[in-house]
Amino acid sequence: MLRLPNLVRALTTVAVILGILVVIYALWVRYQVEPLTRDGRVRADIVPIAPDISGLVTDVRVRDNEVVTKGQVLLVIDPSRYQIALDLAEADVEKQTAEFNEARREDRRNRSLPDVVATESTEQGMARVEQLHASVKQAEAARALAALNLERTLVRAPVDGTVSNVDLQPGVYLNAGKAAMALVSSSSLRVEGYFEETKLPAVNVGDPASIYLMGVANEIRGHVESIAGGVEDRERMGTDGQLANVNPAFTWVRLAQRIPVRIAIDSVPPGVRLVPGQTASVEIHSRSGEVRVKRSLPW
Repeated sequence: MLRLPNLVRALTTVAVILGILVVIYALWVRYQVEPLTRDGRVRADIVPIAPDISGLVTDVRVRDNEVVTKGQVLLVIDPSRYQIALDLAEADVEKQTAEFNEARREDRRNRSLPDVVATESTEQGMARVEQLHASVKQAEAARALAALNLERTLVRAPVDGTVSNVDLQPGVYLNAGKAAMALVSSSSLRVEGYFEETKLPAVNVGDPASIYLMGVANEIRGHVESIAGGVEDRERMGTDGQLANVNPAFTWVRLAQRIPVRIAIDSVPPGVRLVPGQTASVEIHSRSGEVRVKRSLPW
């Protein structure tokens, strides 16, 4: 028969072992079953700011990391040659219009005197009117293009956001289409969590989410906006129109693929700044209050 001290020690040992097992099980459920990931990133759409025309930069009106609004002028391309091109286009329109008006007057006169003017001359006059009318339209289109190019010497912000990597200085020659700086779109700020594929059954569009930035204790609230439609298959290579090149080696230890889940941000605590590239932990909550878990074997 066990003595009381021995019984107490035995019960204490059993309780400690049970407590350890409960803690281990809770941790396993927390990190292996529940839709939680520490592999998250703050992301945003990046808009490259590039001029639509080529030219010499005469003015840079923003500083690095400055907040800008849609339509704000970021930089100025030298407008001199584009103003000259517009003046030439205006003069050409006036010239073509004058010739067209003169041809129309001659055509009306010829048609009013059918007994004096030969039919062939009248037809040639009508054809000339049509040709000059087309020339006027062409000149007007050239004028519109010249005016557009002149307007595009002012490079404006296409969206609200923050300009980044601004090291441009006046005097630099920019080619059309070459990015001069980057603009981080503030309206596209979001968090993407990379969840293991075994946790996807517990993730549904619309589920509320808790986001915690690294080094920040305050909770950011959001909801699941979408789940990625696919990820790259690293075991298969080859482009469209070619035969599949499948890796012949198969590893028995298979790691769960990570699937991007897009989290829309609903509220940000005061004082918390979101910077694209920050590391975040994401936890998904069930809308019904119950954890929807559907476990499957890794094979």
